Amino acid sequence: MTGPKAVSHSSRPVDVVVIGGGQAGLAAGYYLRRAGADFVILDARDEPGGAWRHAWPSLRLFSPAPYSSLPGRMMPIPEGGGYPSAANAVAYLADYEQRYELPIIRPVRVSAVRDGGERLAVETGTSAWHARIVISATGTWGGAYVPYYPGIGDFRGQQLHTANYTGPAPLRGQRVVIVGGGNSAAQILAEVSTVADTTWATLRPPRLLSDDIDGRALFDLATRRARFADAPGIGDLGDIVAVPVVREARRRGALKAEPMFTRLTADGVAWADGTTLACDTIIWCTGFRPVLGHLAPLKLRGPDGVIPTEGTRALGEARLHLLGYGDWTGPASATLIGAARTARTTVAEVMGQLAL
Repeated sequence: MTGPKAVSHSSRPVDVVVIGGGQAGLAAGYYLRRAGADFVILDARDEPGGAWRHAWPSLRLFSPAPYSSLPGRMMPIPEGGGYPSAANAVAYLADYEQRYELPIIRPVRVSAVRDGGERLAVETGTSAWHARIVISATGTWGGAYVPYYPGIGDFRGQQLHTANYTGPAPLRGQRVVIVGGGNSAAQILAEVSTVADTTWATLRPPRLLSDDIDGRALFDLATRRARFADAPGIGDLGDIVAVPVVREARRRGALKAEPMFTRLTADGVAWADGTTLACDTIIWCTGFRPVLGHLAPLKLRGPDGVIPTEGTRALGEARLHLLGYGDWTGPASATLIGAARTARTTVAEVMGQLAL
């Protein structure tokens, strides 16, 4: 497969710079292309596929392919049906950027975005692009979060995070503690428990969604909650989508969770009541934080570390939009379908700004 249409690596003034060539960046690119904008997409990765390229092989999306698609091109239904895998998502995104000849330059890592006067300066280490509008779509995968617990530096075993988990085979025969009450933890626990002695530690008892609820319903809920404050949210129904591998683990009785431990020891973990557990590996399925370091020179972050926005537009810098980081930048915008729908609204606003 050939890549997208070649784009010059020399920097130049453009209307729009999109930072990030994953699902959110591609969705923005689709609408920018349709609108006739002068734009470029800068992607730090060597190959197409965004964060999906780095996910563990057995990861499954939470929705069927028709509900996990970007604008203009439906994700192909996987062979044999079912929920698409991470590899399916990578192949789909690679085909997508080629099909629409999106102007992607990679690998280009943006080091900083600065106020350059009439335009924003997007610095890449060796050069700078100058844009009237910047859409930041760097996602969260590079911001793996591990909470601090006393003794975390004393543990002599292996510590992994969702971001660098590669599958159950290296853990065969081990004693493994899996931390976190969300979808990643449940899917990883489901497969690791087939080859290892597992313990699941969560802050609160995990709640599986009904078997008939998947990403389609979750997106609708997130959208309604964004429009109506008193509408039910995802958390009102549960935390974990019962994809097939999770249902199978449930049948085996492998989804039993323990309360969260309070500290780590040299050999494992310990609870407040003095109970200890020896283990070989701890897998932290504790989420991600938005990757926003490149925006630090603009000094836009609030006390919670998030940049305040109205829709996707930064309140402190109208020339900056943030796309695909989660509900604070659009309902379910960290998902494929959510990023697609948010990108449409974002680009419409961007084109309005460019017309002024």
